[in-house]
Amino acid sequence: MSALRSWQPTISTPSRFNSRRRVDAVTMLTVYLVLLMAIPSGVVVTALGALGHPSLIWGIVLLGWWAVTRLQMQERNTEPVFQPVRFAFVGFLALVLVSYAVAMLRGQPEDQVSPAFTALVRMLSWAGVLLVAVDGIRTMHNLAIMVRRIVIAAGLLAALGLLQFLTGQSLVDFFGSIPGLSMTGNTFERAGVVRASGTAIHPLEYATAITATLPLVLAAAISRGFRPNLTDRGLWYWLSVCLISASALVAVSRSAIIGFAVAIISMIPVVPARFRTAVIAAGSVAALVIFAATPGLLSATIRLFSGAAADPSTQSRTSGLERVPEFMSTSPVIGSGFGIFLPRYYIFDNQWVLLLIELGILGVLSFLALFAAGIWSARKSRNSTNPDLRLLGHALAASLVTIAILFAFFDGLSFPIAGGMLFLIAGLCGSVLTVAADSARVVPRLGVGLHGELTGS
Repeated sequence: MSALRSWQPTISTPSRFNSRRRVDAVTMLTVYLVLLMAIPSGVVVTALGALGHPSLIWGIVLLGWWAVTRLQMQERNTEPVFQPVRFAFVGFLALVLVSYAVAMLRGQPEDQVSPAFTALVRMLSWAGVLLVAVDGIRTMHNLAIMVRRIVIAAGLLAALGLLQFLTGQSLVDFFGSIPGLSMTGNTFERAGVVRASGTAIHPLEYATAITATLPLVLAAAISRGFRPNLTDRGLWYWLSVCLISASALVAVSRSAIIGFAVAIISMIPVVPARFRTAVIAAGSVAALVIFAATPGLLSATIRLFSGAAADPSTQSRTSGLERVPEFMSTSPVIGSGFGIFLPRYYIFDNQWVLLLIELGILGVLSFLALFAAGIWSARKSRNSTNPDLRLLGHALAASLVTIAILFAFFDGLSFPIAGGMLFLIAGLCGSVLTVAADSARVVPRLGVGLHGELTGS
């Protein structure tokens, strides 16, 4: 009991992001998640133009809130944890700021200044999301709550996409009729089939959102929502798995199918054997039902890969690589400037290549370092005695891998949902490192039960 008493002051000390009004990091990030996923990417406050998307505005609020709480932070009883995610992101952000400043000093056409400024503000907004996630979520309980909310949001987004596919309607056009808001359309077709986009501005952004969260959905389903409640069978989470799987199949998108495959394959090592057969069987049956109920969908999907070499989008991507040295010649080390390269010059549909031009070699390396730091931080959970934390860490790492691969198929940082999910998940990877470190300090004094509950002696 003496060990338990010595540990209790640490867990009773409020997080630096908790206030007496109970506004904590989970609450603030949940608001961001709702604004990001529920409000279409094409909706902006008319008076603010490109800077008027609600999630972007709230991200700036998060950055200010993080800065204020850091200034007011009191000394904690626990030792600080080195956060490579924060370190890598600060390095990337510093490079973005330097490239922007150099580009402005160099002089730019008038129509490039505003997009570059918008891109810079968007990056600062994402900084708020990542930093609050890294520093604000410090317990397994809060981390599980945040991930469950992401899972619910992804399931609802997938359901909306399926409804769009079945009805051939956007179903979110009403946002454009709200006074003070303006909206761009988001309905697409390919091979005569409506491509679902949910609340995303483009099907590729939608595909990234649902497939990147699929590992988290699978982890929640396997662990029954990361809760030691044996009566909870996790059926709602398995429903989300089915909705996302079906949405990926009807997306008529190579990226969606590739992302789906990467997410599933990356989760195989941690899926219990008793679930593997059921998942494969259910997935096969669902695929047969979907293709049988939708004439032309199977042939259109097959043509996506069989005719990839002759596809205009594929040819544009491959031929564009030959022009990269030409566009990099201005400044190969730090690039031409973040947000400077407009579609009128060329559309690469590859975020990695676009960063190579805008931020140079250092930019690509720093962006790669952010992914590496997030994956490493999340995988540190494998040393934890909490099985749910190990599963969640692996799922977050798998989500980052999926996003990294999908960013090779489109310029993801140009789209709110894709970029927002990247930095939110990267921030949660950092929080896993903190949770795992705190758990390691507690275990020598207390036992840890099957689902991570504390047991004293």
